[in-house]
Amino acid sequence: MDMIKYILLFIASFILGSIPFGIIIAKAKGVDLKKVGSRNIGATNVLRSLGKWPAALTLLGDVLKGTAAVAIGRYFGVEPVYEGFVGLSAILGHNFSIFLGFRGGKGVATSLGVLGIYSPQTALFTFIIWLMVVMFTKYSSLGALVSFGLLPINVLLFDSKEKLFTAILITILIFMRHKDNIQRFIKGTERRMGQRE
Repeated sequence: MDMIKYILLFIASFILGSIPFGIIIAKAKGVDLKKVGSRNIGATNVLRSLGKWPAALTLLGDVLKGTAAVAIGRYFGVEPVYEGFVGLSAILGHNFSIFLGFRGGKGVATSLGVLGIYSPQTALFTFIIWLMVVMFTKYSSLGALVSFGLLPINVLLFDSKEKLFTAILITILIFMRHKDNIQRFIKGTERRMGQRE
């Protein structure tokens, strides 16, 4: 019975994570987000293509779906390790949305949403590191790579070892989804936050 519960939670979290808030908000503005800016569905591209308020709404939606997924898992009494896996399902849903042909975003905001309830103190430090890097460099992608690169260490410092595996998986997903950004950094062509084409 527990196995069925877990499977249903993973599926529900994946579907929840799949909701493409950036696409929905951009469409309401008459813009196809997949054809402008970096063509990514996340808040950074919404900021670049539509401005601050649409980006803020996208960010909020992407964060909350990660938070909601873990909250639902906790409501149904899953163990902390499985809470992390429920959160990972939401992140995977964002990255490989069923509504976008299994394409999607990079999972930064949704990962922060997951951490916000799964490991709140770690989430706070991850956000602070991201914010500091972005403030000094104006590169959102670099902020994501640095802050989530340090995530496993922060989990060990501010939470528990039982959450380390989930933290490592989140870090791997972030780096996998930012491989194009890493290549652009190497070439010197990465765009700064808010910079238009």
